[in-house]
Amino acid sequence: MTDIPALRLQDIVKTFPGVRALDGVSFQVMPGEVHALLGENGAGKSTLMKVLGGIHQPDEGKIFIAEQPAIMKSPLDAKSKGVVFIHQELSLADELSAAENIYLGELPRKSFGRVDWKTLYEKSDAILARLKCSFDSRKLVGDLSIANKQMVEIARALTVDAKAVIFDEPTASLTDAEKVVLFDVINDLRSDGVGVVYISHRMDEIFTISDKISVLRDGSYRGSLVTADTDEDEVTKLMIGRSLDSENPIVPAKKGPIALEVQGLSCGDLFQNVSFKVHEGEVVGFYGLVGAGRTEIAETLFGLRAPSAGKILLEGKEVKIASPIEAIGHGISLVPEDRKGQGLVLGMNCKDNMTLPQISDLTAGPFVSDGAEVAIFDQYRDRLQIKTPGWRQKVGNLSGGNQQKIVIGKWLSMAPKVLIVDEPTRGIDVGSKAEIHNLIRDLASQGYAVIVISSEMPEVLRVSDRVVAMFHGEIIREFTSDEVNEDNLVQAISGIRTTKVA
Repeated sequence: MTDIPALRLQDIVKTFPGVRALDGVSFQVMPGEVHALLGENGAGKSTLMKVLGGIHQPDEGKIFIAEQPAIMKSPLDAKSKGVVFIHQELSLADELSAAENIYLGELPRKSFGRVDWKTLYEKSDAILARLKCSFDSRKLVGDLSIANKQMVEIARALTVDAKAVIFDEPTASLTDAEKVVLFDVINDLRSDGVGVVYISHRMDEIFTISDKISVLRDGSYRGSLVTADTDEDEVTKLMIGRSLDSENPIVPAKKGPIALEVQGLSCGDLFQNVSFKVHEGEVVGFYGLVGAGRTEIAETLFGLRAPSAGKILLEGKEVKIASPIEAIGHGISLVPEDRKGQGLVLGMNCKDNMTLPQISDLTAGPFVSDGAEVAIFDQYRDRLQIKTPGWRQKVGNLSGGNQQKIVIGKWLSMAPKVLIVDEPTRGIDVGSKAEIHNLIRDLASQGYAVIVISSEMPEVLRVSDRVVAMFHGEIIREFTSDEVNEDNLVQAISGIRTTKVA
């Protein structure tokens, strides 16, 4: 391999209104190297890569591609120079086919500028086959699952002779099998001499795939480590300035009366005959593979889906929930899996997002009480330690973790009886994860009934008093915190039944 970096950023400065996101950061990745970039939410990782990918223009500093100065005027310009950015949050056109998204801006042409559809589909199908995708490239992206949309995003990187590829939280929506395919693709890129930048909060992935780790904190470079020569504790200390070993152990809350009971609930082919109870002061975790029906149960409880059978009881009384408004009225709140698509209005400020569900209760005559809204925002900004210069900041300008905290705060401000949290820490750094986990337990200690849906086994095991294991739309087994461990939970979500069935 050459000693010349595939890409190098030198003394990059980027400022947004009220925030110095990058403060003279330098970073480089060598050809054939997988270089992990870590840091807490708001540390500047995604901003730095967006500068490299042509999404943001730096206020100061320089970019070099193979030591040649480069100015990235746009993502398409960056791609033409061999730098491809695979985003954490999907940037696809739902109304176009997978093939059109893969080659967006560079569709193969015939004479007179006509699109060469045959070539487009053949090349796209070949790329999807390399990624072991089972869907046809002619399929509309809007009809794909989130995981398959992510694979389309990744497919874009394979259309050019890339010098550097940036993966920003690429596995957030992928199954374990799809992660294996992704890592195979990254290893292929490494073998071809491509420099890979890998941004993730998942330490197991970092130590599996990376050669080197660099850390940002508060917009500044904090150091680099050789992956083989370090460990998770050293990396965490560099990221957040402390070890997580000192985190307080979770103490089970005192369980109260039954807040929510579900009896024989079904929703078509999505899930069948589901029954469970959640007490006040209790956290019940739902764990299973993608497609097990966990999120669909949450959406049914929140009125987003109509059940085909079964009953929902709140505090012992049967309720009919036909819409989210009715669910909110009954005291059920849902923090959704897709925070940007379902949880936030990105163009609105932090205060307005926080108070949106209760806006009708904050009116004084024909006007909204600005003071009441600000008071609610200030309360939950402090409680959740949301990093923002003020309530006027647009939510779209916040880091992923701080956006998630806005969503959580929005529903906590409604004082729900039952709080459903779907993937509570997706895209959130290790320090903020611990804060969210402690918050969930604190809510239970205050008497809230909490349902947590997560794809991360350590998270479910850490926060839950009981764990419900699902497989293909059915509850296979229910564990208490004393019974559950990684082995029996893996068996349950693989469809292996035992004597204890919920």
